[in-house]
Amino acid sequence: MYIGFTTDIQRRFGEHEAGKSKSTKGRRPFVLIFCEYYLFKSDAEKREFYFKTTAGKRALKIMLKHALETLGHVSIK
Repeated sequence: MYIGFTTDIQRRFGEHEAGKSKSTKGRRPFVLIFCEYYLFKSDAEKREFYFKTTAGKRALKIMLKHALETLGHVSIK
């Protein structure tokens, strides 16, 4: 799972797919299964920070349970 902030999701996703990001280069290919949009950068950064916490990761896994299981990425009890 990758959590990040960008102002241009198509460009950023393309960079990850092309292996231009050191942190995700070895984890390709990617499937975008969740995205949130915010009017203000500060709100988006706060949400990104939350999703990178243990509680935020747990919340994402619960919200995306069906998609993650269907894609074979995680089994949530």
